[in-house]
Amino acid sequence: MNWVRSGIFVFQMYLVMALMALIFTPVVMLFRELAFVGIRSYSAWVRFTARWIVGIKTEIRGEVPDGDVLVCSKHQSFLDILLLCSALPRPRFIMKEQMRRTPIVGYYANRIGCVSVDRGRGSVAIEQMMTGVAKNDNVPGQLVIFPQGTRVLPGAKAKYKLGAALLYGHLGTDCIPVATNVGVFWPRTGIRRTAGTAILEFCPAIAPGLSQKKFMNEMKRVVESNSDRLMAEAGFEADARK
Repeated sequence: MNWVRSGIFVFQMYLVMALMALIFTPVVMLFRELAFVGIRSYSAWVRFTARWIVGIKTEIRGEVPDGDVLVCSKHQSFLDILLLCSALPRPRFIMKEQMRRTPIVGYYANRIGCVSVDRGRGSVAIEQMMTGVAKNDNVPGQLVIFPQGTRVLPGAKAKYKLGAALLYGHLGTDCIPVATNVGVFWPRTGIRRTAGTAILEFCPAIAPGLSQKKFMNEMKRVVESNSDRLMAEAGFEADARK
């Protein structure tokens, strides 16, 4: 029965994405700011139906930033993106180049000022990222990066990449680390969803001015320790590697 409910949930999630795009896109083409309204509306719908259909409650903890900050978030599934979009007033993401070509998602990403990079090209990807961010230095909002560069299974290990530290140094603003346990209930891939409380937590800010090494160590420590705590709260053993 869980598989059936999960299938229904996933089907309606993408159907509503298409329907909302039909409603919002004509006005978003004229008024860029309304892209945020459309994205928040869709995120709210998915959170509502996740609870109703598959039993996933969602919770946002901590002090949500509303100024110009760098947000470094743990990334476990599509759900953490939706929660970030629900909470942050003006999020724009560092995202992989392939998403730019995805229907609907790519268009809205462009309208809110996301920066795309070709993850597989090393130093070229870093140059793409820094150039893209520099072009929008005067655009207000919260720049979101997933410092591990990809979705990571709960309990798994993945290297933290240098991009977050480069942005931290370039922007000269507070960095807000973000922890999550969403992958316990909403997998990185596949359609099966598991009931429970998925949490996204905004942690205390890391002030500007640290060296790259100190920043990376502190940001990783905060994100990992708090994500482990949230997963343990959900009944997941962080040492059980997958």
